[in-house]
Amino acid sequence: MNDFQAIADRVEIEALRGEYSDAGMMRDYDRMASLFTEDGTLRMPDVPADLSGRDEIRAWLEQVPRHVDYLVQTTHPGSVLLFGDTASGRAYLQELGRTRDGRSFVNYAIYHDHYRRTEDGWKFTERVYEIRYLDTTPLPGSPHTAWNSR
Repeated sequence: MNDFQAIADRVEIEALRGEYSDAGMMRDYDRMASLFTEDGTLRMPDVPADLSGRDEIRAWLEQVPRHVDYLVQTTHPGSVLLFGDTASGRAYLQELGRTRDGRSFVNYAIYHDHYRRTEDGWKFTERVYEIRYLDTTPLPGSPHTAWNSR
C-alpha cells in the first residue's frame, strides 16, 4: 500500500465517523445503521446496549427518541491503525442532551472502533462506546427550536 492510499483510507474513515454523528444528530437511523457492515456490532455498556447486525442496530436507534428529547454529539479525530482492508481506531466525543423525563447530561466518551473496507467504502464492524466523564447537573439552557419551524 502506498502513502496516498493510506492517506485516502484515513480520510474516508474520518468521514465515516463524522457521518455517524451527523446521522445521529439528524435522527436518520437508516443511514446510521448503513454505516455498519451487515454483521457489525454496536456496544454501549454504560447505556446498556449490545446490538448485532444492521437491523438490530436500526431498530434500537429508532427507539431513542422515545427516551431522549435531544442529543448533541461532537466527534473529534482520534487514532487510526491501518491493516490493509481492515483498521482499528478511536474517536473522541463530547455529548450533551436531555432525556424525556427531564434529566440532562454532559459527557466525554470514546468510541473504540474496528473498520472494514467494503465495496461501498469503509464501514464499522464494531463500535464500543465508553463514557470517561459524566455530569448529570441540570443544563441551564434549552434546545433552540427555530430550525424546527423551517
